[in-house]
Amino acid sequence: MRIALGLSYHGQAYSGWQSQPGGNTVQDRLEAALARFATRPVHTLCAGRTDAGVHGLMQVVHFDTELDRAPFSWVRGANTFLPPDIAVQWAQPVPDAFHARASATGRRYAYVLLQSSVRPSVEAGRVGWTFRPLDEAAMLAGVQHLLGEHDFSSFRAAGCQARTPVKTLRRIAISRRGPAHEPGAALHGVVPCHWRFDFEGDAFLHHMIRNIMGCIVAIGQGVRPPEWMVEVLAARSRSAAAPTFAPDGLYFLGPQYDPHWGLPTRTAAYDGLP
Repeated sequence: MRIALGLSYHGQAYSGWQSQPGGNTVQDRLEAALARFATRPVHTLCAGRTDAGVHGLMQVVHFDTELDRAPFSWVRGANTFLPPDIAVQWAQPVPDAFHARASATGRRYAYVLLQSSVRPSVEAGRVGWTFRPLDEAAMLAGVQHLLGEHDFSSFRAAGCQARTPVKTLRRIAISRRGPAHEPGAALHGVVPCHWRFDFEGDAFLHHMIRNIMGCIVAIGQGVRPPEWMVEVLAARSRSAAAPTFAPDGLYFLGPQYDPHWGLPTRTAAYDGLP
C-alpha cells in the first residue's frame, strides 16, 4: 500500500529536509517517528527538499508499507513520536502510480519579510528582516522580468543538482500588511510592516528563491533599478546576482497535483503563516 502524508514544520532547528549522517533533518525525524509507529523501517520520498532553516506548510511525502492502518492512525501515530515543531497534518492512501515529486505539476513558496528599524524578536527564525523601507512599485517592476521560462543560472547555488537551470515561473505576487505598532519607529524613518512574496513555478533550483529575494530587496531599497533584474538573468552567472537572502522567512507552501489524485491543497498550518 502506498501512503501519502502532508506535514508542516518549523525549520529553524533542522539542517534542511534531506536525511544526513548527523540525523538532524526533518526527513530523519519523520522516518524515525514512522518507524516507531510501524515497528519497522519506513523510507519516504518528498515533493520538494527544503534548506536548513526553511519552513514547510504542506510538504508532501509518500512511502510504501504492508501495514493496513486507517489514514488518521498514521497521523496520530507519527505525531506521537515527532517533536513539537513537526506535525503530520493528513494521511491518505494513493495509487502506486502516485509519486510525491514526479507527480507534482508545480510548487509554491512564500517569503515573509519584516520591515522594521529593530530586528525580529518573537518572530526570530520565522521572518526575514530589512531595516530599510522598500518601494513596492520598483519591486513589482523588477520581478516582471522573471516571469515565464528562463535559464535561472544566476540564481542557482553552486551545489545544485538539478538537471537543467531552465525553469518556468508562473506567478510572483507582492503584498504588504501593516503598519505594525512600534514605538519610536518614525524616529528612524522606517514604517514597520510585513511584506509577503509569493512564488509559483514548475520547479525551483537550490537557493533560487533566496537568491531572487536578495535581488528583490536590493531593488526595493533603491540600491539597484528594476531593469537590473534583466541584466542578472541574462548573465547566467551566480556572481551577477545579490547575496543569498536569509532562510528564516521562506515557507514551502506545497506542491500542486492534478485534482484526480484527490489530495488536500493546504493544511491547517497555513493559518499560522505570519
